[in-house]
Amino acid sequence: MFGRLWRSYLRKHTVPIVLASVLMVIEGSTLGVLSWMLKPTFDLVFVGGQADAIWWVGLGIFGLFVLRATTGVAQKFIMAKVSNKTSAEMQTDLLKHVLTLDNSFFQATSPGVLISRISSDTRATQNIWSALITGAGRDAISLLSLFTVALMVDPIWTMVALIGTPLLILPNLMLQRYLRKKSASLRDIAAARVTRLDEIFHGVTSVKLNALEAYQHRRYASLTSAFVKAQVKMTGTSGMMPGVIDIATGLGFFCVIVYGGSEIIAGEKTVGDFMSFFAAMTLAFQPLRRLGSLTGTWQIAAASLERVFQLFDLRPSISGNSSPVVKPDLQDTTIRFENVDLSYGDAEVLRGLTFSAEAGKMTALVGASGAGKSSIFNLLTRLVEVDSGRITIGDQDISKMDLPDLRSLFSVVSQDLLLFDETIRENILVGRKDVPEDVLREAIEAAHASEFIDAMPVGLETPAGPRGSNLSGGQRQRIAIARALLRDAPILLLDEATSALDAALEAQVQDAIETLSKGRTVLVIAHHMSVVARADQIIVLNQGQTEDQGTEAELLVRGGLFANLHALQLRQK
Repeated sequence: MFGRLWRSYLRKHTVPIVLASVLMVIEGSTLGVLSWMLKPTFDLVFVGGQADAIWWVGLGIFGLFVLRATTGVAQKFIMAKVSNKTSAEMQTDLLKHVLTLDNSFFQATSPGVLISRISSDTRATQNIWSALITGAGRDAISLLSLFTVALMVDPIWTMVALIGTPLLILPNLMLQRYLRKKSASLRDIAAARVTRLDEIFHGVTSVKLNALEAYQHRRYASLTSAFVKAQVKMTGTSGMMPGVIDIATGLGFFCVIVYGGSEIIAGEKTVGDFMSFFAAMTLAFQPLRRLGSLTGTWQIAAASLERVFQLFDLRPSISGNSSPVVKPDLQDTTIRFENVDLSYGDAEVLRGLTFSAEAGKMTALVGASGAGKSSIFNLLTRLVEVDSGRITIGDQDISKMDLPDLRSLFSVVSQDLLLFDETIRENILVGRKDVPEDVLREAIEAAHASEFIDAMPVGLETPAGPRGSNLSGGQRQRIAIARALLRDAPILLLDEATSALDAALEAQVQDAIETLSKGRTVLVIAHHMSVVARADQIIVLNQGQTEDQGTEAELLVRGGLFANLHALQLRQK
């Protein structure tokens, strides 16, 4: 995984990483030099009484600390920049990749899980850059320099000091396995908490109306309790390795004092030798503890990396054609379904569906719930693929078209439309920077949205609120229509766009839709017969098949399913 991380994100930052590594080597080496400097400090100054050595020894030690401080700050700054940039790159790349995945993936994966993967898991890996590259590298260099000094003083003392090292192997292996497993579990609980919050806040009105506050609180509290328990176990386990290192180091110190003390008493070693060795081993204590705790850091980050790369490795089953045809002639946007079959798992949705929608005219799709109306829209825009059969626009098979080119042919206005928590202007433009102000105003006027927008204190700069919550249903529909007018696509898909509106609002939105429909090929799903009556052709669907088609008058004369639906709606008025 680290190799993939290097190839994908770290290699492009090779120069600053190399510079930070050089600074890291210098910083780590200063501890070894410092411990070596203690030998002349004791032997020449404190024991030997050489007053002239005080200055050069003292200045040398002071210079070491200045060098260590300077290189430490510089490499931390460099690696902070690298780690934050790479983490941000991973987050944006992951979002870009996830947006290419099929709708079936989003139906099976909760928003909370995806938010956790993109924000928390990628952020957890951020510790790798500083911990492994600089932290581990710096501490490794420090240990190398300190053990070099220890070996120079006395190799036997060094071997005695390391007598407890074998005690570290088995606990380290066990802790690594445990931490990887618990880290993955912790991330799952964290994702479940985010999912719960997402559902609570997006459904807060239903929560209040159904008096579910206590119920939702209990569910979230239960998840939080599980998260805290898992976090405590993780933290405690991560701290066990430094504890084991403490015990092994203490055992080594004990053995060196017993063995080396006898040599000093016998005059075989000087006090300077012992102090230099003791300082080297003491200074090695903290790098050893940090490297021990790094085991936990790596296992936690590795679990997050594993989840991130699993998401990166997913591939959409629906993708653009490798040799796409050109866009169909915009003068001919006739839509044809030819013997189309579609299933979701074992459930058949469309069975041999055949019909055509003429260019420049309105075709209405009518049928009971579950007849396959929405699936037709999903197939047209290739959110799902046909099991068999063929769909064409202007005699071009849509499966041979590039996905962006295909979807650029459609404007969609639905009941469940998407507004962002941005200004009304941004919700109409949706990122476009090439729209002159007068063209924007024309679209707003044509969508019958100018009246309520101009009545707002800051007009187009008014925040729409989360999912457009600051606007009424009719206002949101007209914003969507203004957006569609600016998109100026040749085919318009209307998915029950007025079904949730009262009569007054429906009339206003219908006027705007009439303006939007001019000169376009329109497919409309609607239960309201007032909408169906405007259609040039009506396709009656029943259990995924075309049961009848014609104008409203023709279908009423023939009777059948459409006549029954028409009569039922009249009785409900």
